[in-house]
Amino acid sequence: MGELIAVLSGKGGTGKTSVCAGLATALASLGESVLCIDCDIGLRNLDIALGLADANAISFLEVCRGDYDLSAALRHPQYPGLAFLTAPVNCTPEDIDKAALSAMLRAAREQYKYVFLDAPAGVDLGFKLCAAYADRVIVVTNPEPAAVRDAARAGELLELMGKENVRLIVNRIDKKLFEKMRVTVDDAMDEAGLPLLGIVPEDRNVTLAAAFESPLLRYTRKGAAAACRRIAKRLQGTWVKVPVR
Repeated sequence: MGELIAVLSGKGGTGKTSVCAGLATALASLGESVLCIDCDIGLRNLDIALGLADANAISFLEVCRGDYDLSAALRHPQYPGLAFLTAPVNCTPEDIDKAALSAMLRAAREQYKYVFLDAPAGVDLGFKLCAAYADRVIVVTNPEPAAVRDAARAGELLELMGKENVRLIVNRIDKKLFEKMRVTVDDAMDEAGLPLLGIVPEDRNVTLAAAFESPLLRYTRKGAAAACRRIAKRLQGTWVKVPVR
C-alpha cells in the first residue's frame, strides 16, 4: 500500500509546486512508482514544473467521475515510473464529490508507492481536502516572515485535524540574505513550530527549467535539484545529512 503525501503552504509564492515536482521526479528517478495530482482547481501549474505543459493530461475529476480509469493518467516521457493527473479548471473545490475523491485516492495508494497531492496555497477548502486524506503532510515555506507565520498557522490547523506526520521544508534559502536578516533556518523552524524535513536553496534554475519546459532534475543536478534528491531519500527512510546552515 502506497503513501499519500499532501504538499501544502500557508501562502502563495513559497515554491510549493516546484518542490512537489522536484520530490516526485527525484523519487521516480530512484525507481519508485509515483503519481502526482494537481489539486489546485482552476489554477493548475504542476504540469509546468514537471515539464508537461504541452502534454494532454486528464484531470483527477475525470477519474473521480468515472470518465477514465486511473490507469489513463499521463505517463511522464522521461520518468517511466511517474504518472500525472492535472486539476480541473471549470469547477470549484465545493464541486468535488468527496466520496468519489476518497475512492480514487484509495485506488491510487494501491497502484503507486507515493501519491503527491499538490494543494492550492492558503488554508481554505482545497487545503483541507488534501490534508484530510494524507498519510504525510509537507508544509513548504520560504524565509519571509509572512510565509513563516502562515506556515505556523497551517501547522496549527493540521494539528486540529489530528495530523501528526507533518514536516517543514524551508525553500528558497539565500545565505547572504539570511545573514543580513540575522536569521537562521532554526529560527524559521521555531516560528513555524514544525520539525524540519529539508532545506532548498534559492536557485534560478527552477525558473529556467520551467521556461525551457524541462523538469528541474533533468535541467541541472545542482542547487535545488540536489536538495530535492536528498529530501526524496529521507522520504524513503534513508538518513541524509542536512547541509550546514
